[in-house]
Amino acid sequence: MNFMNLVLIGGHSRNIGKTSVVVGIINALSELNWTAVKITQTGHNICADDGLECGCQVPAHEFILTKEIEKSSRADTTRFLAAGASRSLWLRTRQGELVSALPTLRAEVEQDNYVIIESNSLRRFWTPKLYLQVLDPSVNDFKVSAQQFFDLADAYIIVDKTQETIKEVVGNNDGVGFSIDTAKSLAKPHFIVTPKEKFINKAIVDFVRKRLCV
Repeated sequence: MNFMNLVLIGGHSRNIGKTSVVVGIINALSELNWTAVKITQTGHNICADDGLECGCQVPAHEFILTKEIEKSSRADTTRFLAAGASRSLWLRTRQGELVSALPTLRAEVEQDNYVIIESNSLRRFWTPKLYLQVLDPSVNDFKVSAQQFFDLADAYIIVDKTQETIKEVVGNNDGVGFSIDTAKSLAKPHFIVTPKEKFINKAIVDFVRKRLCV
């Protein structure tokens, strides 16, 4: 499925700044009245977002789609609203069962002009206007979903925690990884960000603005 103005933000691992990138884009382009979506795939009472036990698991159904109304908590969906999103949704599915939730999600967002979703796996089913992958070479993990769609990213956001040129290798325990030079060799744009600047900068915002033609 193609959405005219759908932006996907993925990443190679957990807790590397993906949500902060979403928040930064919403905040910088708040005039677009974003609908923001957080997708969490759960399994065995463990949160797919941070790998810890939590209450977000789907209890009895294949998926749950909820609308955020709170603006003052620390939840990711709350951060989307606080940044200026018009609507914020949280889709929780069992691991590997995202496809079952897609008709419901589509019906919920297809009338919205600008939609931004934090997910790699959705790239398998929907073709966005823009797909960005966040890469942090200091994290030695590489999700399968990120590997599958690595070369489909339109650009890479590279997290620099050393304040120096990044040359480390990101990989999983099987040794499957990539170097930053690999990302650069794909002849696609890449942007260096730091935690200090909250994983976003003007170059990224300008790139998103240009791709969305706004």
